[in-house]
Amino acid sequence: MSKPNVSFYNLAWRWHFYAGLFVAPFMILLAITGIIYLFKPQLDPLLYRELMVVEAGHHRQSADTLLASVRQAYPQGHVGQYLPPLNAERSAQFVVHDGGRELNVFVDPYSAKVLGEQDGKQNLQAIARALHGELMVGTVGDRLVELAAGWGIVLVVSGLYLWWPRGRNSAGVLWPRLSARGRVLWRDLHAVTGFWGSALLLLMLLSGMTWTGLWGKQYADLWNRFPAAMWNDVPKSDQQARDLNSAHRQTVPWAMENTPMPVSGAHAEHAGHHRMDQAPAAPQVSLQQVEDVASLRRVEPGYSITLPTSAEGVFTIAVFADDPRNDATLHVDQYTGQVLADVRWQDYSPVARATELGVMLHEGKMFGALNQLVILLVCLMILLGSVSGLVMWWKRKPTGGLGVPPLRHDLPRWKMAVGVMVVLGIAFPLVGISMVVMWGVDSLVVRRRAMVRA
Repeated sequence: MSKPNVSFYNLAWRWHFYAGLFVAPFMILLAITGIIYLFKPQLDPLLYRELMVVEAGHHRQSADTLLASVRQAYPQGHVGQYLPPLNAERSAQFVVHDGGRELNVFVDPYSAKVLGEQDGKQNLQAIARALHGELMVGTVGDRLVELAAGWGIVLVVSGLYLWWPRGRNSAGVLWPRLSARGRVLWRDLHAVTGFWGSALLLLMLLSGMTWTGLWGKQYADLWNRFPAAMWNDVPKSDQQARDLNSAHRQTVPWAMENTPMPVSGAHAEHAGHHRMDQAPAAPQVSLQQVEDVASLRRVEPGYSITLPTSAEGVFTIAVFADDPRNDATLHVDQYTGQVLADVRWQDYSPVARATELGVMLHEGKMFGALNQLVILLVCLMILLGSVSGLVMWWKRKPTGGLGVPPLRHDLPRWKMAVGVMVVLGIAFPLVGISMVVMWGVDSLVVRRRAMVRA
């Protein structure tokens, strides 16, 4: 084997080590929370059966009757969202902001009886989603998750280079040597799992990155574009649809996040120059009329209706469908019931379509149980890869040290490798910045050790 390859192997191992040590705890957390959120459709009706499941009746009450029941039960509360029943055996749900809390309130659609409430931010799925997206610490958590996902991509690329057979037989490369013991077995589990899961892991990392606050927002700004003509005849606010999404709750599809929120215009004509956004909402269109619009326009069941919060606000009907081809986002004037915007799959750009498909595959929703099982397998492979990597490190770690792989002094600058790292650093700016910092720290540590030896 030529010297440059040997040397670069050493460098790749060193960077793989650094990336792994940083990324592993995040990957373990993301895999566990991902598994919980993956099985949300099965877990929710099981855990909250008395709230979510009802006996099918003959006649459903109107949305306005259900809304009146909720307002009677929460006289000081503000109703922010309504989710019609998914099917004949499911309850209706309202999101109520009451006394500083966000509550999911469930109502029997046949009797209009309030079945109970659930804390919107402190239930299992909301916690799993918030941990998965931003570690439940807001912007700092979002950036850390983005950094970990970016370094995860570096980990996959460097790991594939380290795994490359270079003349070895298939044992320990394509399948683990189960007869081996100790560190060799852990190494095989780590390398083989990483190889077989690499393509799916890259898909998971890249599709997940589209939701991040820095890289994801830049990506959306670049690719999430709709023809200007779609919004030409509609008065627009300075609010974007992304404001309807939060860490614990998804309302509008990813492709719609950068679109402007329209303005309910009929009332604005009589209001002169008053700040309409500061006046309270006073809809003249009933909630049932908005639900009828959704039915008439054949919006996929599972949609939500977000109520206006100001005098110029709109009703927003949105479904982030399991099959993105059924995505729909409609904005309805709160005074006239006019549909101001109706955006569907066919309006998305090719990149937005590909991204939405990637997100749905990521969440295990595209092909039902099969998709869930594949993503579960990927999450288990991530757990095995992360744990085996940490075990390998722990077994070889010297007392009182990190056990960083030694750097050879005759290491040439290998052009292709440096190029790959530069491309990854530019593609993912947070990774690029941290690479420069790590290179500086690493250089100082190496120089200090050389001085100590001298």
